[in-house]
Amino acid sequence: MPKRILQGTVTSDQNNQTITVSVERRFKHPLLQKTVRKSKKYRAHDAENKFKVGDTVRIEECAPISKTKRWTVVLEA
Repeated sequence: MPKRILQGTVTSDQNNQTITVSVERRFKHPLLQKTVRKSKKYRAHDAENKFKVGDTVRIEECAPISKTKRWTVVLEA
């Protein structure tokens, strides 16, 4: 099964080797037919601490690194 790759914006880089990425998805509401925006935060592994708040990055699913980290940064988008 292929690994999922998501694109989002870095919202926090306070922790060592960890960034928080906010990923937004858009979909049409089934009844109202209105476009709805939902966002979700993912914690991703950033080994070199090179990404800062506001950067657009791609993250990839990986084996669990810690209690909350299941994603790793692939590259800057």
